[in-house]
Amino acid sequence: MTAYQLPADPGADVYDAVVLAGGAARRLGGIDKPGVRVGGRALLDRVLAACAGAATTVVVAEPRPTSRPVVWAREEPPGAGPVAALDAGLRGTSAGYVVVLSADLPFLEEGTVRRLLGALRESGAEGAVLTDPEGRDQPLVAAYRSAPLRRELRHLAAEHNGLSGQAEHTTHTRDEAGAGRSPGRGLRGLPLRRLVARLGLTRIFDPVAAFDCDTWDDIAAARSRIREHGHVLDEWISAVKDELGIDLDVDTAVLLDLARDAAHGVARPAAPLTTFLVGYAAAQANGGPEAVAEAARKAAALALRWADEAAAEAKPDAG
Repeated sequence: MTAYQLPADPGADVYDAVVLAGGAARRLGGIDKPGVRVGGRALLDRVLAACAGAATTVVVAEPRPTSRPVVWAREEPPGAGPVAALDAGLRGTSAGYVVVLSADLPFLEEGTVRRLLGALRESGAEGAVLTDPEGRDQPLVAAYRSAPLRRELRHLAAEHNGLSGQAEHTTHTRDEAGAGRSPGRGLRGLPLRRLVARLGLTRIFDPVAAFDCDTWDDIAAARSRIREHGHVLDEWISAVKDELGIDLDVDTAVLLDLARDAAHGVARPAAPLTTFLVGYAAAQANGGPEAVAEAARKAAALALRWADEAAAEAKPDAG
């Protein structure tokens, strides 16, 4: 492998994302795996939420409805494999860093993407990959420096064309020979690990984020996990925000405390109604998390005053 001089830092927060979502899903009977829902959300949409900070997100697959805007690309020919798909997606990016993801990662979160980018910047490596519980590299849960990734794709295509060129020459029609081959054709059928092995890597361990859905058992396990007590509320909030197109981080504990105070101090039906009104008030104020917190504080204080009055009236000597 040739030596590579690291470029200037392209910016701590600037990256593009390439999501590979066009696999055959043979172990799932050939279904549309990126569209399978876990926790009410398509697997692809869950991955898109994790890389929402990307300047540009390219999804390599046939176009479909998604939870946020993306750029669509397709490897040539369709079904040519992950290296050809990565090459096709990379052509739609321009940032110095690129996050490369598969579309079947139900537990990938934005924090893991930030960890990958941080490890890449701090280590000076050419790529930062996640490892699974068995310590195996997951090249489709990774962040790469774009320049060396493009370089090794070119080299790999040239080498593969050189090895297979004689056989291809005997099978191509005259029209095909005249048109030439795109670089993606030179990468057809190559395993992704053959590309990644040419890069200098650093690694981070996150067995939950590395979990992918290859079988129906995997999907069942993912669906079961998000309904566990420690995960269900966060999963539900994320699903609702995704469904409503809301990009807002709020203090869930504040809202739960408010609901409790309204239910106990006023009446049980007051809990959902009060939290709705708090959200509406924050929206009317064009505010963010701070506006939600302030509206919740006012409503909670009101609920406590309401409860205090009720308690005072219950005393025999109330004035």
